[in-house]
Amino acid sequence: IAERIEAQKRLHHLAHHDGLTGLPNRILLQDRLDQGIARARWRKRKIAILFLDIDRFKLINDNLGHDVGDLLLKEVAVRLTANIREGDTVARFGGDEFVIILNDVNENDDICPISDKILTTLALPYIYKSRELFVTASIGISLFPDDADNSQTLLKKADTAMYLAKMQGKNIIKFYGEEEENLPLGVEQLTLESELHRALERKEFVLYYQPQLSLTSCKIESYEALIRWKHPRKGLISPVHFIDLLEETGMIIPVGKWVLKQACTQEVSNQALGLQPKRVAVNISAKQFLQKDFISLVEHTLTQTGLAPEFLELEITEGTLIENIDDTANKLKELHAKGVSLSIDDFGTGYSSLNYLRRLPFDTLKIDRSFVLEVTTNKDDGAIAAAIITLAHTIGLEVVAEGVETMEQLIFFDSLGCDLIQGYLCSQPLPADKLEAMEDDCYIGWKSHLKHGDS
Repeated sequence: IAERIEAQKRLHHLAHHDGLTGLPNRILLQDRLDQGIARARWRKRKIAILFLDIDRFKLINDNLGHDVGDLLLKEVAVRLTANIREGDTVARFGGDEFVIILNDVNENDDICPISDKILTTLALPYIYKSRELFVTASIGISLFPDDADNSQTLLKKADTAMYLAKMQGKNIIKFYGEEEENLPLGVEQLTLESELHRALERKEFVLYYQPQLSLTSCKIESYEALIRWKHPRKGLISPVHFIDLLEETGMIIPVGKWVLKQACTQEVSNQALGLQPKRVAVNISAKQFLQKDFISLVEHTLTQTGLAPEFLELEITEGTLIENIDDTANKLKELHAKGVSLSIDDFGTGYSSLNYLRRLPFDTLKIDRSFVLEVTTNKDDGAIAAAIITLAHTIGLEVVAEGVETMEQLIFFDSLGCDLIQGYLCSQPLPADKLEAMEDDCYIGWKSHLKHGDS
């Protein structure tokens, strides 16, 4: 019995403490914060939340290795614990983030001496193999009940204040205030960039799916997977506002890997529900495609998710093709040989040439929406779209018109023999749980309506 009790204690400790530092984890942090709020409310006192992030920690991990990074995190945990009062809590929130709960605060001025002491202590040198390492930290602070009356909002506001502290020079303390609610555009952009680094870890990305409608069968034949950022404060954010940041920071690699796996998993789930199998199209960035292990990644993802290769389509932008044409051609041929469909995306906006289309094993060509927008009102756009469709069909490619929003555009592309259309006329991008409710037969009859001029 004693051994069983001891084992249960160990399991309880493991479930509530961080494996690396031994500090309370998020679960225990949440519990202690909720209890602290209840006590503070009853005693009419304040609680301070200090959200701490080590400055430039990634630089240490990238240059000295994760082992050194782990040793640094352990030492930070020791120093933080030594500088708080009995009854307060230090927790590891994740990565290089720590949260400190200061209970029984009387005045705001009581917080600054503790925070200053923490920054001073963390700035002392760390010794590793006779080498001195110097790091600093940024701290954001929120207060109960001044800033919020619940634990989740307090943590978010302390997190927001911490990001602003980083933007204002790092190694400083920043209290949450009204200025965080109305950040200037440039600062707001930097805030989003900082938050983007943790969005994948916090599972804030979601996929939406936009159907592609066949103009021959009038049924949905495929979907395009489109990423969205479910921001905790701003709601759903379009990729227009963060894709470039993912590219610039290199985060497009891990995020792209997640998108590929998630899209494949969703199509497997759809088929398990009895839905008609469809191709799911996934956008691949140049940086992803040029990774040496990209072919292995695709193979592993298909094996791991159980999706048959014929139900995956990879969309490659024109710009990718000029990076290294020989390497690109070899990769595309290898993917195509494995049964994966290939699509050239945004055709007409980059560097495409007839030579590329002749040499590379694409299955589908997507006409960029910039040519679709005025296709019925601009003679030149109409001529370009018609030429693209004729060219594609001549060399055996299927054609998708992106951004179709009006019945006039649909009639135009139908008259030219375009194979599929994608756009708001068919459907806006949908969350995964809405796909099952969309029946293919709701589109049956479109063609007959068009023949009779019934819109």
